[in-house]
Amino acid sequence: MQDPGPEPIPISALQHAVYCLRQAALIHLERLWAENVHTAEGAVLHAVVDKGGGRHARGVRRVMSLPVASRRLNLAGVADMVEFAQVDGREVPFPIEHKRGKPKLHRADEVQLCAQALCLEEMTGVPVPQGALFYAETRRRVVVPFDAGLRALTETTAAELAHLLATGT
Repeated sequence: MQDPGPEPIPISALQHAVYCLRQAALIHLERLWAENVHTAEGAVLHAVVDKGGGRHARGVRRVMSLPVASRRLNLAGVADMVEFAQVDGREVPFPIEHKRGKPKLHRADEVQLCAQALCLEEMTGVPVPQGALFYAETRRRVVVPFDAGLRALTETTAAELAHLLATGT
């Protein structure tokens, strides 16, 4: 029987690692996590998208709670919402991550979203040039282009987190 390899890294762990690698270790190695008002508000926000399902609106197919994964990066998670628009005869994915607060100065949310895009590219074979972060506090979408710099940061973060999880240090 073939060794399945290490457990996939949760995409959400990349967001923790960009914000603070020590925090990621505490959550994902030591399993130290405590609910607070912010995580509870986030859970309420996600209640709608976490139900899953989909719908069509103005020529765009929307899928909520879409499982995504990348064998190459050993990542797995669930995209809050992915819009599929017809472009040149094929469906192009546009991931949308819902966040409780407002845009941040660091790139943690962008890395989490980019990881979803990299998974979608591997799964569909279609380039994903951009996605969006929807912030509940501002009730606005922030479009995020997946440029070379963000893709490199996402892949580097995934490799660093994989090393941290494999070594336990």
